[in-house]
Amino acid sequence: MSKIIIYSLLPRLWGNDCLEPKPWGSYEENGSGKLSDLDERALDYIRSLGATHLWCIGLLEHATATAWAEIPADAPDMVKGIAGSPYALRDYYDIAPSLADNIDKRMQEFEALLERVHRSGLKLLIDFIPNHVARSYHSDAQPAGVVDLGADDDTTKHFDNQNNFYYFPGEALHLPQGGSWIESPAKATGNDCFSTYPSQNDWYETIKLNYGVDYLGGGHQHFDPIPKTWLRMLEILDFWASKGVDGFRCDMAEMVPEAFWGWAIPQLKERYGAELCFLAEIYQPHRHSSYLHAGFDYLYDKVGIYDTLRAIMRGECSASAFDTARDAVASDQPAMCYFLENHDEQRIASDFFAASPLVGIPALGASLLSGGNPYLLYFGQELGERGMQAEGFSGVDGRTTIFDYWSLGCIQRLRADYKGGELTKEERHVLESYQQILGIAQSEPLIASGAYYGLNFAQGVGYDADRCLSYLRYDDGAYLLVVANFSAEAKKLSISLPNFILEHISLPSNTPLLAEDLRTGERSITALTSYAPWQISVEGYGLELIKLTKLQD
Repeated sequence: MSKIIIYSLLPRLWGNDCLEPKPWGSYEENGSGKLSDLDERALDYIRSLGATHLWCIGLLEHATATAWAEIPADAPDMVKGIAGSPYALRDYYDIAPSLADNIDKRMQEFEALLERVHRSGLKLLIDFIPNHVARSYHSDAQPAGVVDLGADDDTTKHFDNQNNFYYFPGEALHLPQGGSWIESPAKATGNDCFSTYPSQNDWYETIKLNYGVDYLGGGHQHFDPIPKTWLRMLEILDFWASKGVDGFRCDMAEMVPEAFWGWAIPQLKERYGAELCFLAEIYQPHRHSSYLHAGFDYLYDKVGIYDTLRAIMRGECSASAFDTARDAVASDQPAMCYFLENHDEQRIASDFFAASPLVGIPALGASLLSGGNPYLLYFGQELGERGMQAEGFSGVDGRTTIFDYWSLGCIQRLRADYKGGELTKEERHVLESYQQILGIAQSEPLIASGAYYGLNFAQGVGYDADRCLSYLRYDDGAYLLVVANFSAEAKKLSISLPNFILEHISLPSNTPLLAEDLRTGERSITALTSYAPWQISVEGYGLELIKLTKLQD
């Protein structure tokens, strides 16, 4: 059994070779990566990171300020950035024109990408964005017989469970920046803004979809008869699953009622197999269990593990807090998807986070190796991408833009030969560390199936529980000690294993063990006792991985 490791990227940025992109640059000025840039060499590289899945962000046609042949540009006041947000969809059934070498054959180019991904041994995840669409939404690519969103709506009603949108009859939309966009009657805004005057901080460029919840009527749910939006969304999911995609990262899944997911996901798994993957972006831990019960395979662990590790890396809380965050989700832990970066979060190496990619190495090891649950790796993280450029709409915010035509120097250096020859010394070091740790996660059986036992709580003099994290993974006479140092200073640690720990992991005191350093390959014979602490040296921002195996009699 292998651990699920998801590598996520924006094709728009991955293959863009523009050496000097201009802030707020147009497609003509800055260019765009293409689906074809995810060729066999790129996919082999992604596999070298231990990845099992590729999540491509921004595949579907979305609102943009760029005009294409027979595809007009959106009104400028309805687009964030020049390229536009991948999460303001203009057509659920089409591919973004900017990603195609031949715009007229963009769906065939996507199908060719899907074939390449599968041939490489990877699985492909795409975004499913169920909560909102661009205000300019209109599908010209939907299959015959499919009704377009809003086509049959009764716009004289604010709410009707057979409407796809929420309306303000007799009222026009007033955008925060004005502009030429005319919408009357106004529709509710994507972030549950039920006002005709959305603010600059609202998702003003999107429309909220109606799943049968009357938000202005006390939040009452009207699911009988089945809301038409449920039917439209099932058609969309079925369309992409029938093409062979392996799963969906479901955007803001918690803004859509559990009842819809509990209705739709089982139908799709019955048609396409239980392995069809559903990953939920969710930020409310108290709703974890209900979304898993509704059929989701995996959930973001943002409020727990991500927020805790960010605080640990920044020196804002003790490393011991990791165990508390991990344990907080109890039996749901195997379904938690861990990450240190994604397209919404700031880069580790940015000035807004840790200002160095090196602190991400112990954090990667600590989180990745702590369980068999999925892991999400964001492109450029493994190279120390800083996200400190003023790309355009994003500005200098420590994130990599999803709104602009842009390029990343570290990805360009990587793509030069995929062997690291063009990378800087630090980029190479970070990449080699990531490849090694991610490789261990896939090759070491204890990672996918072993039990977890945190050690920080049992340590005393000679151990820095504030900046260091230690735990054991164990199963059937084999043990893995993980020690992560979140400090820039090297540490000499005394790790105690009281009798109650040795008894819990079924390891009699003083049992002869073969100790193997999984990072250096060094081997020795040792024995663990309750009265003699284990002496471990860990370099600054280091990660020690020691596998212990009982010697045969």
